[in-house]
Amino acid sequence: MSDVIRIGNASGFYGDRFSAMQEMLSGGDLDCLTGDYLAELTMLILGRDRLKDPKTGYAKTFLRQLEANLGTAMDAGVTIVSNAGGVNPAGLAAAIGELAEKLGMAPKIGYVDGDDLGGRAEDLGLGTPLTANAYLGGFGIAAALRAGADIVVTGRVTDASLTVGPAAAHFGWGPDDLDQLAGAVAAGHIIECGTQATGGNYSFFTEISDMGHLGFPIAEISAGGDAVITKHTGTGGAVTVGTVTAQLLYEIGGPRYLGPDVTTRMDSITLTDLGDDRVQISGVKGETPPDTLKVSLNHLAGFRNEVTMVLTGLDIDAKAELARRQFEAELTTRPADLTWTLTRLDHDDAPSEQQASALLQCVAKDLDQKVVGRQFSSAAVELALASYPGFTMTSPPGAGSPYAVFEAGYVPAHLVTHTVHLADGTTEVIESRVATDPVAPETVAEPHTPVPGTQWGPTRVAPLGEIAGARSGDKGGNANVGVWVRNREHFEWLAATLTTELFKQLIPEAENLEVHRHELPNLLAVNFVIDGILGRGVADNVRFDPQAKGLGEWLRSRHVAIPIRFGG
Repeated sequence: MSDVIRIGNASGFYGDRFSAMQEMLSGGDLDCLTGDYLAELTMLILGRDRLKDPKTGYAKTFLRQLEANLGTAMDAGVTIVSNAGGVNPAGLAAAIGELAEKLGMAPKIGYVDGDDLGGRAEDLGLGTPLTANAYLGGFGIAAALRAGADIVVTGRVTDASLTVGPAAAHFGWGPDDLDQLAGAVAAGHIIECGTQATGGNYSFFTEISDMGHLGFPIAEISAGGDAVITKHTGTGGAVTVGTVTAQLLYEIGGPRYLGPDVTTRMDSITLTDLGDDRVQISGVKGETPPDTLKVSLNHLAGFRNEVTMVLTGLDIDAKAELARRQFEAELTTRPADLTWTLTRLDHDDAPSEQQASALLQCVAKDLDQKVVGRQFSSAAVELALASYPGFTMTSPPGAGSPYAVFEAGYVPAHLVTHTVHLADGTTEVIESRVATDPVAPETVAEPHTPVPGTQWGPTRVAPLGEIAGARSGDKGGNANVGVWVRNREHFEWLAATLTTELFKQLIPEAENLEVHRHELPNLLAVNFVIDGILGRGVADNVRFDPQAKGLGEWLRSRHVAIPIRFGG
């Protein structure tokens, strides 16, 4: 056993860079290569695939990547771990076996399941969803690797478990090694979204010299749980304290990051820049995991259709009102939900037609496909010669399509049979951890009290983003915005100034919503969680940015009073 295990990641979502697996395998020494393919919306997509063909339900891209790279991985002794199994890990394992035989190879293939609760959902109080998948931990993956698997595919495990499993197998960690597991969770959370750890979606991207073709991240994890985040030499992007901080803040809540194997204390993490694209993670503390597992639930919610009209030139508001009034009058049956959004992108005396135009969007939703189908489309098309001057649409509306909504459920961990299927045909059930100590309830930090004697002096009004970075994302109907700065004095100002009240002023959409505020002093960061800003999740909501990916950048663009002494 070596002192360090090098775990690389080659996918952050279903549709990520296809060549990443080849790039990571050819770029240098790795012990394990992971691939994260599952988002909340992906489970819906794969669930619908399985309804059409029970043999599918997994990420087909992963299989095509293996066809080109399996030989390279086996020659180099690199194990591959992925959640590409989606809602059918057994089907993917069988398909990999068929592929390997075709290629003249014989890898040992293990797979992890037990996460699929669809057949028991109603009995577990989860309703009758299209998909119901519990978030499993990393010990099933570890068991498969300890038994000699070359490839392990899973269904719904937590994203970080793809890293926790290989590390636990390599070092022999058990359920009581909480600090070590927490360190691996932190490392896994950083690399799980691929190039977001190496400069992708990074607020200060202009400071990175090579943003052309970002390298994917690597976690070098030690036996004690500390890790170094890096990337292959010569690849694009950068690994800095800033890029790592940004990813640590992505889609989290408070200081306690709950998981099936361990509760990770995000406020215990210390980051150290070692130079040469190497950032050390140390001091991570772990606590007992909760005795429940989160469950990803996707429910069929109805049908939707939409149309976007282009309004150009003068009288934009009057044109929008005319279009709305005429359109709704033509509907034989009004959809259960009809949402209009006017986006003013137009400028006075514009030098181009596009700059003189605004967009008027109408989204319809109903349980009856007919209501949002032909009658909706016809009402829009028939306005072409009878409405405001210059009437046009970005594209004609379609026939309406089904949509689903995501919600999180919770079940007692002992009711989920976390099962690993080994390459020799045997199975092993991973016992659920029984919490001996209750997980302490999360608390919302009070407004920060500045260090005694702190004086910031005169201020100037400028965008918050001049000194602060941000990373935002979605979790079902909620969104988080993590805001961080790059030195301790700036954090003292940020934590004292960016209160929940100011946040709501800067983000008016959150004014009437519940906002939870959490401080992470070690990361020089403040994290906000906005309940319900995304409605019932990405597949349902009609917000301009349905996954809140740009919410943090909007916050950075808002003007606040910044101390002149901070420069800028």
